[in-house]
Amino acid sequence: MAGDKEGKESKEPGLPALRLRLREELGRIDEQLRALLAAMDRLQGLLDAVVAISREVELHAVLHRIVTTAMELVGARYGALGVLNESGEHLEEFITEGLTEQERADLAAVGLPLGEGVLGYLIHHPEPLRIDDVSAHPASAGFPPGHPRLHTLLGVAITIRGRIYGDLYLSERHDGQSFDVHDENIVLALASAAGIAIDNVRLFERVRSASEQFQRLLLPTLPDLRPFTAAAIYRPAAEPSRLGGDWYDAILLPDNVVAVVIGDVVGHDMHAAATMACTRNMLRALLFDRRNPPGSVLAHLDRILQAVTDPPVTTTCLARIEPEGAAWRLNWSTAGHIPPLLLTPDRRTEYLFAEPGLPLGVDTGEPRPEHTHPLPPDTTVVFFTDGLVEHPEHPIDESLNELAALAASHADLPLEDFVQALADSHPSDGHDDMAILAIRTPRG
Repeated sequence: MAGDKEGKESKEPGLPALRLRLREELGRIDEQLRALLAAMDRLQGLLDAVVAISREVELHAVLHRIVTTAMELVGARYGALGVLNESGEHLEEFITEGLTEQERADLAAVGLPLGEGVLGYLIHHPEPLRIDDVSAHPASAGFPPGHPRLHTLLGVAITIRGRIYGDLYLSERHDGQSFDVHDENIVLALASAAGIAIDNVRLFERVRSASEQFQRLLLPTLPDLRPFTAAAIYRPAAEPSRLGGDWYDAILLPDNVVAVVIGDVVGHDMHAAATMACTRNMLRALLFDRRNPPGSVLAHLDRILQAVTDPPVTTTCLARIEPEGAAWRLNWSTAGHIPPLLLTPDRRTEYLFAEPGLPLGVDTGEPRPEHTHPLPPDTTVVFFTDGLVEHPEHPIDESLNELAALAASHADLPLEDFVQALADSHPSDGHDDMAILAIRTPRG
């Protein structure tokens, strides 16, 4: 019996061997967990990258985001995206990231790569490409002067609707290792999402361009208003494909009288744009009756709109500039609109704050207040919509003060350049469309 027991014990593994096996198993489990966590991190990074790329609404920004995101996902030092021309034979745009300022300066004289060498190989062979030694590749054509010496390369094609749009190139991992199959797979996934993002933003740009063109067709070209000078500008909202309800108009009436109007229909859609056009055309017809002051004209307009349409709420400011001795007089009435800005020849600014009255489309029974203010020769009156000054993070008074300072600093410019400067440097966040109309009285 004792012999049998000793035989069994000799066949069982000893404690040191069990510990060794256990450590090996734990090591494998730890390695698998680390690999799983790394894969989860990469997947989360890819998802975050796709979301970030999809948020861009400008093609140039999308292309740069694709390159930088790919570099981050695989830890590459250099990245580039080559956009093919219409024939698909050569590159027409080449976006690079990771180059130093000196490297960019050295390569500036070389010009845009046309897609020769290894770059051209990927153009004509659009399968994923991984190279451990670029100079040893059969298609390698060397590097131009000033180009960093690259060793490793990962390249994948970006396809849109079955057609190759361009190629994404990555080089030199920060850890010094060659690109592996995991790098290739995640960049392929990114390239697939990138193709959709590029296609979407190009569609957005086409819609935005068509919307802007439609909007501008609804707005008038200012007529000859001599003896006054005038200029106007319209800027669409930053968000693509948003029609707006902002408009302006100016009409020269008999006896050197000019009528000026600016307005904003609530909403950003076809209905707002159509209402804007309808309102502007009705107002034009009413303005030719010189006997009626601005408040009376707005009251009449409000009643007509309520009778023939179902109008959205509209703010507007209607003004007449009339001779008064050797100078001029501004008569105006507002319907809930932001006040105009007065700019004198000595660069003093003043907002013409006055009782605003209700917006159009609210209550036709309420009276329309009338206001007057003298205008010396060579005085500029700036009419604008709230898209020029509204910013969710700044009080409206702060934005108005900033606009006044901006107007004073550009007071000596011709009016066309003046309104351009206001539109370019506006204090708003650009979330809304904006319209500006500036009119200047004669020098005397």
